[in-house]
Amino acid sequence: MANSPRINLTQTQRLALNPSLQGAIGILRTDAAGLTRYLEEQAAANPHLRLDRVLAPPGDWLPRWRGVFEPLGGRGGAEPDLAPATSPSLIAHVLQAIATLNLPARARRIAEALAEALEPSGWLARPPAAIAAGLQMSEAEVSAVLDRLQTIEPAGLFARDLADCLRLQAREAGVLDPIMSAILANLPLLASGDFARLARACGATEAEVLARFRLIRGMDPKPGASFDAGFGNGALPPPPREPDLLARPLGTAGWEIALNRSALPTVKVQRSEAADRAALAIARGLKQAVEARNATLLRVGREIAARQQVALSQGPAALEPMTMAEVGAALDLHESTISRVVAGAAIDTPRGTIWLRQMFSGARSGAIEGQSLSAAALRHRLAALIAAEDPARPLSDARLVKALAVETGITLPRRTLAHYRELAGIPAGPRRKRRPG
Repeated sequence: MANSPRINLTQTQRLALNPSLQGAIGILRTDAAGLTRYLEEQAAANPHLRLDRVLAPPGDWLPRWRGVFEPLGGRGGAEPDLAPATSPSLIAHVLQAIATLNLPARARRIAEALAEALEPSGWLARPPAAIAAGLQMSEAEVSAVLDRLQTIEPAGLFARDLADCLRLQAREAGVLDPIMSAILANLPLLASGDFARLARACGATEAEVLARFRLIRGMDPKPGASFDAGFGNGALPPPPREPDLLARPLGTAGWEIALNRSALPTVKVQRSEAADRAALAIARGLKQAVEARNATLLRVGREIAARQQVALSQGPAALEPMTMAEVGAALDLHESTISRVVAGAAIDTPRGTIWLRQMFSGARSGAIEGQSLSAAALRHRLAALIAAEDPARPLSDARLVKALAVETGITLPRRTLAHYRELAGIPAGPRRKRRPG
């Protein structure tokens, strides 16, 4: 049979994203810092785009500063405790860093004593003189080792007080000039917001003091808080200094969630006499995409806060099981939209800055019917058990499984417990063993 050419008609459906929709999706998953850089690039090339930076007023500190200035006579409010004891992941981090310093035996003993004196904030709970007395060594020896430990990342660890913590961060950032040093020596004036008097005390202009204030506002007064082992995955990078959302407690009324206006410039569209219609359309589309991103981020942040009110107050031990699908269903959004929104977004709280994605955690069921805990809460309970162990006789993974089952009623497979421990950066029992000081 001879072959003959034939023409066939077929109908297919295909979903295609136009450039505008692709750009909106990209903006939705971009954090404030990345989006700011993108907007600056677009504004440089588009005459119809104008960016206005919103500078936070001097008295508007981020929530993580709440209560920090209280001992200095500032206007801070009551702040929940970070944790009952130093986070094991913080201890694991500093002990690992100490090992890389190759200290002699005597100096290493001092370093371990200093590490054990760390508060959850990353500051020293005891002055070097008291630690020296407990070790029966000279204060000069302890201070020399402390200087070495204060080079450990992140900057601000092993600080003696708030001024010391900020000085270490300013030194690392290369902004510890005479005016900054004078401001850190007069923190009560900074806390009170009396910038005119502070300027006179520093021998500087008020504008120079305000410029340093903005640098200080971006610093972290509690660098150790980022090592809290309970929230999320220990493999995540540290949250940004300028988060996307702010969470402030309202007492019995819950939490106020707001956009951090100083983290992202305001996008404005301006028409010029020689209007370029294509560029004007791009500018308007970009403005709408940014507004939609901010509105969606705020909706998601408020829904998360409403479901995790106790965890925001008490920490990761109170984190409720919550999935992106559940939040999406409550907001009538697709799960993939929630995933994009929280991909690079962080929220600033009195306990520190937290990635939004760290507030999500699956459930682990126990032997008792209806009983469940989030996986993140279990990781925090595990970290608390390790923090309370005898350093000379650390608990093995098998004993930790039993202890966690007694406390929560949930028996984890040993491999799962080891995985949780590794996520928190906590070494196995034999490697945690430390001789008594």
